[in-house]
Amino acid sequence: MGLKTLIPWYVRLAGKVVLSRLPADYAFWHRLNLFSHGSMDRPEYVHAVFQYHFDRVEFARKSGGWVGLELGPGDSAMSALVARAYGASAIVLVDADHFATDDIGPYRQMAEFLAKRNLEPPSLMAADTVDAILRRYGAQYETRGLDSLRGIPSSSVDFIWSQAALEHVRRHEFLPTMRELRRILRPDGVCSHRVDLKDHLGGGLNNLRIPSRWWEREWMVQSGFYTNRLRITELERLFREAGFAPQIIATTRWDRAPVRRDALAAEFQELDDAALLVQDFDVLLRPV
Repeated sequence: MGLKTLIPWYVRLAGKVVLSRLPADYAFWHRLNLFSHGSMDRPEYVHAVFQYHFDRVEFARKSGGWVGLELGPGDSAMSALVARAYGASAIVLVDADHFATDDIGPYRQMAEFLAKRNLEPPSLMAADTVDAILRRYGAQYETRGLDSLRGIPSSSVDFIWSQAALEHVRRHEFLPTMRELRRILRPDGVCSHRVDLKDHLGGGLNNLRIPSRWWEREWMVQSGFYTNRLRITELERLFREAGFAPQIIATTRWDRAPVRRDALAAEFQELDDAALLVQDFDVLLRPV
């Protein structure tokens, strides 16, 4: 049993709130493995995530020359290299802040990883910064979240994907974010998303114990464990309201809810069992 398993969820919550207030940047905490945004600084993982989403969709320009967008790339912008190797002509990576590493080492490792698989990425020999690498790959790394999406031309993107990112979009920004994704997606384009509905305090539903009047406060949101707590039925409704036709293609469920119903905040106690039992799901979104 690991140390994280032994630490109660409320101790982790309090610890992250305190640590997030200290005068240290994200890169410092990431080096200590206390805060991270996935495993997107490992070439094999980045490639596997992209291939998982790319292989299960079809769109008109998939054979080459397509434009892609990843929402929430996390700790690196390496997925731009992978997308280019799979035929993208341009890639936009959009996150809520600058979380991607500026170390060029992982990017060179990614290029080597792709070359060994005969995917022929552009050479990085003359690129000595991450910005130079992204320019060579026809990629943009944008770090203003919803505002960045608003700056992308309408009907300009063929394929949008995300891996455990939608649950981190602020609750009040979720529908506007989905509407922007719908706006920038071509009529024959497609989105592929993996959505993780567990809390980020141990993999249960302990976040549903806390009323929104506290959970949505800025000091909580900035503490490294925020999720919008939208459940699968609410998300499907919002996808449709934004102009998408959602297709749930995979769902993982608990056999029973990991938190007693009477321990939930009042606003969540009326949720039906079907909504509470879903751990994560995969969805494809196409324009209506």
